[in-house]
Amino acid sequence: MGSDVKLFSGFTLRGVTLKNRVVISPMGTYSAENGRLQPFHHTHYANFAMGGAGLVMIEQTSITRRGRVTNGDPGLWEDGQIGDMRALVSHIKSYGAKAGIQLNHGGRKSSMQRAFRGNGPLTDRDLAMGEEEWVPLAPSALPLGEGWRTPEAITAGQLDGLRDAFAAAARRAVLAGFDLVEIHMAHGYLLQNFLSPLANQRDDDYGGSLENRMRFPLEVVRAVRAVVPPSMPLFSRISATDWIEGGWTMDDSLVLARALAEAGIDLVDCSSGGNLRVGATNASLGRGPGYQVPFAERIRAETGIPTAAVGMIRTPDFAERILQEGRADLICIARQALFDPFWAHHAAEALGVNDGFSDWPPQYGWWLEKWDRALEANGERPMGPEVFPQASPQARRESSAA
Repeated sequence: MGSDVKLFSGFTLRGVTLKNRVVISPMGTYSAENGRLQPFHHTHYANFAMGGAGLVMIEQTSITRRGRVTNGDPGLWEDGQIGDMRALVSHIKSYGAKAGIQLNHGGRKSSMQRAFRGNGPLTDRDLAMGEEEWVPLAPSALPLGEGWRTPEAITAGQLDGLRDAFAAAARRAVLAGFDLVEIHMAHGYLLQNFLSPLANQRDDDYGGSLENRMRFPLEVVRAVRAVVPPSMPLFSRISATDWIEGGWTMDDSLVLARALAEAGIDLVDCSSGGNLRVGATNASLGRGPGYQVPFAERIRAETGIPTAAVGMIRTPDFAERILQEGRADLICIARQALFDPFWAHHAAEALGVNDGFSDWPPQYGWWLEKWDRALEANGERPMGPEVFPQASPQARRESSAA
């Protein structure tokens, strides 16, 4: 493919140009302490930047202390948290990637276990380990499910404070040096709680009709747009469908996407689910390669808004085909990047973009070039398509995925 490869072409929104279209999707690591980043975060995110991704997204970051999903969520609810974020952004950018951050309020999913400790409601064991428990805030006093804490219904007066908190966190993100901000409107967290009739049963101007349920999320977007530079792109991650009868639908998402664009969103990051299920997204659903790509494709085709595709996109060929077919503008890599933080460099080699290791960190490339020459002399090849499980059943399913 070489120069025709779209995955490794630049992509520009407002004043930001990504060197390629590989995005490391925001993935919760639940490892912050009192909202503050730890050494783990610097190693974790720097690996992806070293690995060649064009954009590295920082995991869901809480706009208020009470808005944390777990005790391990990072935060930008106070100025004292800016310095840690600034250092992390500098680290990411030193390897040539752009840095983005996902701002979130957990809504009725707040005050739950760290995922690797159970991913459910807090237990006595968690509290004995020192975890804090609190009452969540949500549009309506409806728990996520049996055994989950019943949230406090947000009052009209509290809406103003939450809107301002999103804007204040975005302002801190700018001061920390982030290139873009993503507003989290998916996976059963606060802003999706407002959108979905499964979680929003208010009888005021913020509940009932689709227009009313979209009102507060759109107010948040406008408030954030007003405090970030005109050159800064804004993304929004949405759950394109609840996957539940009577809930949020793909047709609703088309209406929302158009309204988001009018309010100042530049790209819609298309996920799904999470509103009435344990876990962040749609863990109880059968999932296959590219199962969420149709959401990005339809929004892009019917609204003209740029989109990002996410969801079990594992191989370079599949990622490239999504872009070549015009189904999305960016490719979000998540768990596959945990398995292989250098996925982007490997993908570039597999697609014939790079010759050797010139785009790798020079501290690695110098050694690997020597290694490559030695292997080649023995008739071996360390790079290329064989570094991916192309022959596996999973990869064959990806190759045949529509």
